[in-house]
Amino acid sequence: MDTKAAKHKEQRVGVFVDGSNMYHSSKALYQTNVNFGKILEQAVAGRRLLRAISYVIKSSAQDEQLFFEALKKQGFEVKSKDLQIFSSGAKKGDWDIGIALDTVTMADRLDTVVLVSGDGDFAPLVEYLQQAKGCRVEVMAFGESASLKLKEVADEFIDLSADRKTFLLPLRPFRNRLARGLRPPEPPETG
Repeated sequence: MDTKAAKHKEQRVGVFVDGSNMYHSSKALYQTNVNFGKILEQAVAGRRLLRAISYVIKSSAQDEQLFFEALKKQGFEVKSKDLQIFSSGAKKGDWDIGIALDTVTMADRLDTVVLVSGDGDFAPLVEYLQQAKGCRVEVMAFGESASLKLKEVADEFIDLSADRKTFLLPLRPFRNRLARGLRPPEPPETG
């Protein structure tokens, strides 16, 4: 893509976080959780934040509401929907269509869309935002699990795995992290 432009403080930024994708990627790769506060800080990068939305699935987990409240305190608008459980026992919970609709709806008021997801289904959305809406699109995700196509079409790909110390929380009980506002001590260096 040739729509690359330097980041500057006057850019209007929208941050859209696929919470389920980030949760499952960090658990599968590193057996820990994401530091969403640090992700938001990096995504904004000193620019004008217009909206930061985290899309989550409600599964009736015990500490879930505390987590949603912590996201709000860090500056995220939280959009949630219930996990769907089918009669076959299959479960489904994703926000792909909701994220796509929100980014397209808000694109005319944004210079930069930051998509926090490695889901390759978003590659056509990224291309649409760039070509039809003139937005710079930055993608933040774990390099090992992010779609190659998504990395290729993004104006900038920020690999969260490259700085695990910043973007991952240390392995500690979930409730203790919430008590500290999701800002725990620095995790040990992992190789």
